[in-house]
Amino acid sequence: MQPKDFGFGEDETILRDSVRKFLSDALPVDRLRKLVAGDHVEAYEGAAPPLHYDESLWRKIADLGWTAVAVPEAAGGAGMKMVAIAALAEEAGRAALPSPLIPTLIATCALREAGTAGANAALERIAGGAAASLAITNAQGSWEPGDTDVVAEEAGGQTVLTGTAYFVQDARKVDFFVVAAKSKAGVGLYVVDVGAPGVTIHADHIVDLTRDQAHVELAGVAIESAAIVAAPGDGAAVLARATPAMLVIVAADLCGAAEWQLQTTAEYARVRTQFDHPLGFFQAVKHPIVNMMIDIDRAKSLVYGAACDVDCGEAGAELSARMAKSASADAAAFASNRSVQLHGGIGFTWECDVHIYFKRQMHNQMLYGDAVYQRAKIGALL
Repeated sequence: MQPKDFGFGEDETILRDSVRKFLSDALPVDRLRKLVAGDHVEAYEGAAPPLHYDESLWRKIADLGWTAVAVPEAAGGAGMKMVAIAALAEEAGRAALPSPLIPTLIATCALREAGTAGANAALERIAGGAAASLAITNAQGSWEPGDTDVVAEEAGGQTVLTGTAYFVQDARKVDFFVVAAKSKAGVGLYVVDVGAPGVTIHADHIVDLTRDQAHVELAGVAIESAAIVAAPGDGAAVLARATPAMLVIVAADLCGAAEWQLQTTAEYARVRTQFDHPLGFFQAVKHPIVNMMIDIDRAKSLVYGAACDVDCGEAGAELSARMAKSASADAAAFASNRSVQLHGGIGFTWECDVHIYFKRQMHNQMLYGDAVYQRAKIGALL
């Protein structure tokens, strides 16, 4: 049985409020705009996508211990519950935070399911402020265990990785990757440093201005035994166990960004006048805003319910997490659409900050499966 308020207590409230206060002060929307959306030509038409990233801000975030929130205490972290991790991800979404925090949280959830010496060593690095990202997706966009395009072979007493991992999140910001590679024995997981010999990062052009994405080429990358997170044959099970937590993190990010879209649109409807009335006076405006609120509240309830299921070790955690991701993706799509439309003529412009969040939402909707995909998975589970 779930505890009261999904187990969201005083510690989680303090974390959420402190994160919100810090990001409100350090990354107001005008600074976000200058950081990621200063020039549309540079953003989308250059030969290589720019890296919109304030490394000094990231160092402050690491110093505050945000990377350690999901790391178990045994590995030097805070060992906080999944509901706390969801709150952290939600605030990152609310600020459209351009940093490797979200992929690091996701990678941490996979590492802590492994329970090996290699995983614990990687978790200790994250607790110390390192950033990480999963490299598990193939060229067709499938992240299902076993679909990886990277192959692991034994050579000279070492494991050698060859192939390419696609759709790697914030690949140019992280310190290491957790790579899924297949062999005759099955899928294994391996830690690969970004600067390791044989690693080449090819940046992708994507619509989202608040993150980067790349495909990572591995050309005979040698792996020491200490860098093995999950032995061949164990990696798929580790990723499957981590899937509910991974989906909760992305869903929480979606809810946080949708909340910003709701509040910003409601404020605009209060101050913008038409026919001698605020826009919010008209039912054609107020009703969609209320519907945005309802969709977001429903999605947030599912997100924290799923996070609580993860914390409680419930057998239905995957079902709950897929429901949360489905509802959050739908809420994000509706909030994005209405936020642009209800901002009227300026909503379509580069100068209106709505587009920054719209594009982040588009990316997150597809990450690890959109709403339709999740509902198909829910149908199979049922």
